[in-house]
Amino acid sequence: MNSFYSLLTLSLFCSILGFGIQLKAAVPNVIFIMVDDMGYHDLGCYGSKTILTPNLDKMAKEGMRFTDCYSGDAVCASARSTLMTGYHKGHTPVRGNSGGIPLFPDDVTIAEVLKKAGYATGGFGKWGLGNQGKDGAAERQGFDLFYGYYNQWHAHTYYTHLFRNSKKVELSGRYTHHAIYDETIKFIKNNKDRPFFLYCPWTPPHAAYQIPEDEPAWQIYKDKLWKSKDAKVAAAMDTMMDRQVGEITALLEKLGIYENTLMFFTSDNGAAKRFDGIHNSCGVMQGHKRSLNEGGIRVPMVARWPGKIKPGSVSDHPWDFPDVMPTLAEVAGVSKEVPKDIDGISVLPTLLGKGEQKQHEYMYWQYGVRAARSGKWKGIGKGGHMYLYDLSKDMAEKNDLSSQHPEIAAKFKRYITEGYREPRSQKDDGKYTGKSKKK
Repeated sequence: MNSFYSLLTLSLFCSILGFGIQLKAAVPNVIFIMVDDMGYHDLGCYGSKTILTPNLDKMAKEGMRFTDCYSGDAVCASARSTLMTGYHKGHTPVRGNSGGIPLFPDDVTIAEVLKKAGYATGGFGKWGLGNQGKDGAAERQGFDLFYGYYNQWHAHTYYTHLFRNSKKVELSGRYTHHAIYDETIKFIKNNKDRPFFLYCPWTPPHAAYQIPEDEPAWQIYKDKLWKSKDAKVAAAMDTMMDRQVGEITALLEKLGIYENTLMFFTSDNGAAKRFDGIHNSCGVMQGHKRSLNEGGIRVPMVARWPGKIKPGSVSDHPWDFPDVMPTLAEVAGVSKEVPKDIDGISVLPTLLGKGEQKQHEYMYWQYGVRAARSGKWKGIGKGGHMYLYDLSKDMAEKNDLSSQHPEIAAKFKRYITEGYREPRSQKDDGKYTGKSKKK
């Protein structure tokens, strides 16, 4: 009898252990790399002929490349706000780019949602949603560790100090991105035995265009016969980060967690400079950073999840940064933790290639003017006129079809009106008005 109960106990223990292993395997690590000011066509897998990105091209072959993914805005801080909160530009708390505008303490971020699923949370790069030690600082918004720049204006140089959870770190002349990358690697190693959310809002290729003379990527471009040195540095920055993506991938494989890691790579908005005649960063698209034309808001987006995302797949599903929060929450099994009124929609069905993918009635942007996209249609309200474009045929936004489709133009007028609501009062000093529910 004792032997029977011993065997039964052992069997139950093994079953529970096995179930636990399955649970752990079912909750992937998440790495979200968002670089700064990379154009839609600045990756080889998006058509670049001048910038070498072999590791990201390989990542696209191993996963999914999106042709119709959008930032939440045409500039840094508010784009990050739409990503972190799941609200589009007309609803998200941080809508300005003047530096230091904070999230409100009661705003919920992706990091806070994923912590409900037991994730370790780390951010490395440029935060832009609250100054160090004040409301909105990353470690007050769900991050166990944030290392890098807090105010985006501080990030306009690569030779300065940084902050670790709001404490100043002197670098003694070291290149900031190299320091940020080293901390990124440490975070992966330190959290290899538990699920982690690694947010990498890396600063390159944002100006100032600075790179160390001994950076290997710079050796590839420094002697190019291009008229613009900035174009050389931007290309070297992109290739540097591409190498680092390859190194992160190799580390995941070495640690035995590659198969259980969902990884994204994107840019926070369109190219800061088009570098026309050299890089063709925006292709046929009009505009660049600070424009609501496609060149300013359509971004590269590559996702890889071994065994889950079909290798070499390409999707034209239209989505944007507010969709990231509900997607990752569904991946982690904590969708109930997502605020009910966000604008984002999970794109997990598209990533996995199964299930019904819900569509946006419209996606919304505002930056000087207002714009929306619904299906294949894009509308930009400017000077009292609604410009209407069929993006399936006119990615360059050259042919205004509003007179031919007045009923669709009228619908877009409604979209850009109802998409906006008055923001809560905020000041650049990190203060806020309104009641906080956080301690």
